[in-house]
Amino acid sequence: MNMMKTVFLMTLMMVLLMLVGSLLGGEQGVIMAFLFSLVMNFGAYWFSDKIVLMMYRARQVTESDSPRLFSLVSRVASQAKLPMPRVYIIPGETPNAFATGRNPNNAAVAVTEGIMKTLNDNELEGVLAHEFAHIKHRDILTGTIVATLVGTITFIARMAGWSMMFAGRGDRRGSNGITELVLLIVAPIAAVLIQLAISRSREFAADEGAAQISGRPLSLADALQKLERGVERLPMRNVSPSSAHMFIVNPLRGRGIMKLFSTHPPISERIERLQKLAMGSI
Repeated sequence: MNMMKTVFLMTLMMVLLMLVGSLLGGEQGVIMAFLFSLVMNFGAYWFSDKIVLMMYRARQVTESDSPRLFSLVSRVASQAKLPMPRVYIIPGETPNAFATGRNPNNAAVAVTEGIMKTLNDNELEGVLAHEFAHIKHRDILTGTIVATLVGTITFIARMAGWSMMFAGRGDRRGSNGITELVLLIVAPIAAVLIQLAISRSREFAADEGAAQISGRPLSLADALQKLERGVERLPMRNVSPSSAHMFIVNPLRGRGIMKLFSTHPPISERIERLQKLAMGSI
């Protein structure tokens, strides 16, 4: 299913780029957009994980660098019956984590410095089990492709805005102006809807998978509660909205109506489901 989602998203990115190319540049624009989309899809499949890790200045660590983290990752990998992934630490006090990579044999787990200070071993193991569930379900490639797609849509919106601001106003054709205005308004909404459609259901499934891997759903529930408080107190400063869905909890602080558009389901609902799992009612 996730492979089908990945193919769909890569095709969608190509279609969107070609549509924009057609609207802004006619036949020549379509050809240029097609070539650009091929490069984007190739890069998204092979290099999007590396790009995301570089974006957050993640540093790969060995067992000698971080024995506690390495030991926990190794233990959870064994419990999940998955290969040992590459292990990264992200600088920053905000507690959070994500997994990335194109498949279980080429996966990476990244945690922030803050999460290692905030959580005890059982809670951190629950978070790592959640990330391994994403790896096991092959969510990680889908997540990184979504990040690339959302980034592309955001770029399209900005390009439309720049075109409206700097192109000649006197001789502008009305249809072009309307097209760019539609792109400017619709593109960000489309980006958010794609993130919501892909991310929310994945988080519930990964929570349940983590409970099965670790056998301690309440440890993950306790961790989620601490992570939510940590992000509320200290949201990430350098986070890109296009990749916010990859983290175990939303790294962007949202209040009021913005919570409705969060890339993650409510923490309270996730905790409630984990508590029911612990009681054996699901």
